[in-house]
Amino acid sequence: MLQYNEIREKKIIIYDDEPCEVVESHVARTQQRKPQNQVKLKSLISSKTLATTFHVADTAEEAEIEKREVKFLYHNRPARNASRSEAGGGEYWFSDMDNPRNRFKLPEDLLQNTTKFLKENGSVTALVWDNDGEEKIIKITLPIKMEFKVKEAPPAVRGDTSKGGNKIITLENGTTLTAPMFINEGDVIRVNTETGEYAERV
Repeated sequence: MLQYNEIREKKIIIYDDEPCEVVESHVARTQQRKPQNQVKLKSLISSKTLATTFHVADTAEEAEIEKREVKFLYHNRPARNASRSEAGGGEYWFSDMDNPRNRFKLPEDLLQNTTKFLKENGSVTALVWDNDGEEKIIKITLPIKMEFKVKEAPPAVRGDTSKGGNKIITLENGTTLTAPMFINEGDVIRVNTETGEYAERV
């Protein structure tokens, strides 16, 4: 059990019977009142954001979460003639690292921003919640820094400083981002997956 002041960012607690990640926490102390922890939670099941307050006498159960390495296989895009509601974002298929036959798919809303930096046959970390013996993947996390080959990069134009010396490039997995003018097609770059920004050329 976590005490009220131990409920901090990145902790995963059980709230309303769901595993919720602590997005923000602020322990407020006033002279008249006892301290309290004002917390913003994000449900890892429904993706809803909740604001709540934990008082000195309150505790929270830390969710039983196991980290497991899994392999991203491919993104099966929806059929062109499917309606938007049917199509969604297609299917994202994964497998166990040590057993490629054990394949499973995860919905796009669970993956959220990680879809931009998934690489075929690349390893990612699955957070697995043990809910009374029933295992459920509730979140996928990426390495903070990942390397990608540049698939497309427009040539640098001399004297073009209007864009602050940056240009839009396309990575091997189709993701576009802003990078310095000196980056060329075929270069390998590091990307910060938390900010979604270019970090350095390898």
